Amino acid sequence: MSNEVLSRGLEDVSVAETRLSQIDGEVGELTIGGFPVDELAVNATYEESVFLLLHDRLPSSEELDDFRSDLAARRGIGDEVHAVLQRAADEQKPAMDALRMGAAAATLGTGDEDVDEDIRRIVAVFPTIVATYWRYLQDEDPVEPRAEFSHAKNYLYMLNGVEPTDDEVRGLETYLNTVIDHGLNASTFSARVVVSTESDVVSAVTAAVGTLKGPLHGGAPGPVLDMLQTVHESGNPEEYVRETLAAGERLMGFGHRVYRVRDPRAAVLSEAAERFYEASDDDEFFQTVTSFEDVAVDILEEHKPDRRLQTNVEFYTAALLHGVGVPKELFTATFGISRVGGWTAHCREQLEDNRLIRPRARYVGENDRTWTPVSNR
Repeated sequence: MSNEVLSRGLEDVSVAETRLSQIDGEVGELTIGGFPVDELAVNATYEESVFLLLHDRLPSSEELDDFRSDLAARRGIGDEVHAVLQRAADEQKPAMDALRMGAAAATLGTGDEDVDEDIRRIVAVFPTIVATYWRYLQDEDPVEPRAEFSHAKNYLYMLNGVEPTDDEVRGLETYLNTVIDHGLNASTFSARVVVSTESDVVSAVTAAVGTLKGPLHGGAPGPVLDMLQTVHESGNPEEYVRETLAAGERLMGFGHRVYRVRDPRAAVLSEAAERFYEASDDDEFFQTVTSFEDVAVDILEEHKPDRRLQTNVEFYTAALLHGVGVPKELFTATFGISRVGGWTAHCREQLEDNRLIRPRARYVGENDRTWTPVSNR
């Protein structure tokens, strides 16, 4: 048997160097492009965050205007992509399937492009794909993107055809900045593996979308919202938590593979959600959210004192996205609208000093078998 160390899930194995983000799970810190996540998320536009990851610096005012205009010019999708999204809606496909199909077809009709062109195209078109699919699913005509709107504002506008409020835009923008990159997570690793073969960025992003679809990676905010709405109606968070744990079920929105304390992204999004709900007509729902967190953390500490299960990013993602008007069915796809900025930046970083990603597997099968003709089996 091999003497190689086996690391299931590649846990604690470093396979790349990156300047894009840094995680300290013990103390609960996240740095994105050199900025603490709480500083970047509340101050930057999404376009600034993408530029930062791609160029390792914030843009000047002129560069930001050019970058915004360039992305805005690439938002439209062709008839072929519309047809794919209409078919996905007709067959009631999940939003992540529609995003995967749309992303794979996004470069149809765009000509031969280089890596940077593909990156800008795929980042720009993600909101259009998701919003167009959603409109078709509601039996409504798609809303065309507007070049004068920011990335975040345009997404909310295309979902329902109504110009969103400044509070809604800022809430969504904070979310998009908060989750744009997070180390070498499963979907980011998928993207880097694909592009390490010198495949194209669109193929890498399509693989990342497929990875993000899995409930162990990006699928939890929807169930979190269901849980919060159930508790809001019952008014009894303690009963819900105790019954869930007694049934041996996982309490959604708590615990993380990396963090041993409260997820720093949860802290950013909880403050963003608080600001949003204070200015809205649904402050009672947010009071349920915060009281549920307090009750759940106490009971989890009592139930599993050795685990330190704290709130993760999905808990306040559900509250914030619900507040700004993103349908629950689109939570994971909206995650993808943000994370595509990180995926594409990782693709560029991988290609700057590329080496084919090719880990080993430990063989545990049979040896020394002898072939037997089929007539003798």
